[in-house]
Amino acid sequence: MSIKFLLFQQNHQGFKILDSPSLHKSLPCFHQHPIVSFPKKCFHSSGVRLVGFPSAIQSTLPNGNSGLLVTRCISESFSDPLGPNDFESLENLKQKENAFLTILKGANSFLPHVVLASTILALIYPPSFTWFTNRYYAPALGFLMFAVGVNSSEKDFLEAFKKPAAIFAGYIGQFALKPLLGYLFGTVAMAVFGLPTSLAAGIMLTSCVSGAQLSNYATFLTDPQMAPLSIVMTALSTATAVFITPTLTLLLIGKKLPVDVKGMISNILQIVVAPVAGGLFLNRFFPQICNAIRPLLPPLSVFVTALCVGAPLAINIDSLVSPSGMSVLFLVIAFHLSAFILGYFLSGLAFHKAPDVKALQRTLSYETGMQSSLLALALANKFFQDPLVSVPPAISVVIMSLMGFTLVMLWTKKKETVME
Repeated sequence: MSIKFLLFQQNHQGFKILDSPSLHKSLPCFHQHPIVSFPKKCFHSSGVRLVGFPSAIQSTLPNGNSGLLVTRCISESFSDPLGPNDFESLENLKQKENAFLTILKGANSFLPHVVLASTILALIYPPSFTWFTNRYYAPALGFLMFAVGVNSSEKDFLEAFKKPAAIFAGYIGQFALKPLLGYLFGTVAMAVFGLPTSLAAGIMLTSCVSGAQLSNYATFLTDPQMAPLSIVMTALSTATAVFITPTLTLLLIGKKLPVDVKGMISNILQIVVAPVAGGLFLNRFFPQICNAIRPLLPPLSVFVTALCVGAPLAINIDSLVSPSGMSVLFLVIAFHLSAFILGYFLSGLAFHKAPDVKALQRTLSYETGMQSSLLALALANKFFQDPLVSVPPAISVVIMSLMGFTLVMLWTKKKETVME
């Protein structure tokens, strides 16, 4: 029976593999403490055993680092299951692990396709999503908010706060320009299309909520260096939505339908502020837990987003295919299209002297054109008795996602063409 061994040197990042030459340099007393001196009963015909270094060997390790000796015993009558080179096998294993983590972390790259697929599936076969009822929207949104908190840090905010003018512009676009557009299209819904007040209220409610987390990811795909700025914009609008959204809703809808302002504040605290704060707290004080769960968050977020896109559409399919539903669809498309366009061109005028003006325009276009329609949907289901109020937010979830990621593909392709 032969014994193969690998030496790991411990450092602050983990364990570093020492190759054979390094082994003898690191362990000058190696021959005085041969590996075979360990009792043979410690070894099995095939398998790996971790044992501590004898004290004499321990003292010879560089910088006083502790280490582990990984020994593999192989019967002479059998081939080595690791192959001729243990180091290459471990490196291959490490590469496979990294590749798996890369796949998990990159799951968000499939989000545009998942949104489109969820939309088509909800239209073709609504029962595939109708089980995801209204009571699940708040927890689902809370999970997405928690994921944002886990993936954020104080460094992101410090970097982004170097552009206060851009942050202010994003805030004005979200809570001034967007509500004005919502009020305009809500009024048109009643005056021109003759739609009921509840549908107009749904359009206005959609315009009063905070920025969408999907805008952060859209920005990351198009202009990665602008992602922290987008996160700060969304975080700021989300944090203040607890007061701003109920106030705007009262101003725009209060005279038309009763609005429970206190209830809205409490609900936003539960499904937005608390999860984001929890994620930030976990990231700050328990980084090891965050590192363990962070690779799982992208695929879970994609899955939850797919449910949140498909379910509102499937549940409200009858209202959507009705004559009034088609009118609402047209108005919601016009509402988001106007927000994307105005966000892009107005920011171009405001920051025309900035060296990164195009990137800022794209970022502010996402921030203005995309909002947390799921939050509007959750508020509509909880605080308005008329189910028609939830139809515009349900349509908005799909439309703003499709529009946003269409722009991602167009702008990314244009950037690649310019670089070529």
